[in-house]
Amino acid sequence: MPGKWGDLSARVWSGLAMGVVGIGAILLGGVWFQMLVIFVTAVMVWECWIMIRGSSPVSGMLLAAGVASVMAAQVFGGPETREFLPLFLVAPLVGILVLPRERLTFAVFALSIQVAGWGLAHVRLDYGVTWLLWLVGLVVVTDVAGYFAGKALGGPKFWPAVSPKKTWAGTVAGWAAAGGIGAFFAVLTAAGPWIVLLSVLLSLAGQMGDIAESAFKRRQGVKDSSALIPGHGGLFDRFDALLGAALALLLVAGLTGLPGTAP
Repeated sequence: MPGKWGDLSARVWSGLAMGVVGIGAILLGGVWFQMLVIFVTAVMVWECWIMIRGSSPVSGMLLAAGVASVMAAQVFGGPETREFLPLFLVAPLVGILVLPRERLTFAVFALSIQVAGWGLAHVRLDYGVTWLLWLVGLVVVTDVAGYFAGKALGGPKFWPAVSPKKTWAGTVAGWAAAGGIGAFFAVLTAAGPWIVLLSVLLSLAGQMGDIAESAFKRRQGVKDSSALIPGHGGLFDRFDALLGAALALLLVAGLTGLPGTAP
C-alpha cells in the first residue's frame, strides 16, 4: 500500500497478534499475565540499554535477566514483597555506573518501566480484570484514533521538535476516543462519570509517555527502539504510552483511589 498508509498492513497484523496475546494473558490472569509483564518489562529495559550502548549482547542480556529476576520476585509475591521495591534501583544504578552517556536518562526510564510493570500486575491482582481492560483499552483507542485522525486530517503538529509526526488532530481524537471508553465503563461499572475525565487524563499521560520515548530515540539517533515487531519497531515503541498511563494510574490510585472502588 503506497504513500502515507504504507505501514498499515504490517501494523495491523502485528497489532492483532499482540492484541491476542495481551488480551488472552489479561483474561487468564495469574501466572500468565505475570509472565507477560516480566517479559515485556525486561525487554523494554534491554531496548533502552541497546539504544544507548549499541548492540552489546552480553551486557544487554545480563541486564535483562537481572530485571526479569527482580520483577519475578515482586509480581509473584504478595503485599509483603513491597519492602523489596528498592531492588528496582539495581538496573538504574548499573546504567549510571556502566553506560558511557545518557546515564540519568537510562536510570529514569529503567526505573519507570519496572514500576509501571509492577503496577500493572497489581492492578490486575488488586482491582480485577475490568480495570486493567479499561486501562489497556483507552491506551489502544488513543493510539488508533490518533494514528488515523493524524494521517487523514494532518494539520498543525502537537510538538514538532520532539515528535514531528504527532498532530493536534490526532491528539484530540485520542482524547475523544479515550473519553468514549470512559463513558462505556461508567455505564458498565460503578465508577460513575468521573471515570470519563480520568480516561482523558490517562490518555494524555499515555501520549506524554509516547513523546518521552520519541525524544529519547531522537537523542540516540534511532527510528525504533528495536526491530522485534514488524511495522511497530520494538516493545518500547508499542508500550511507551501504556507506561505513561500506568504510572499516572498508580499515582491516582495512591492519592485518591479509583472511582467506584473501596478505599
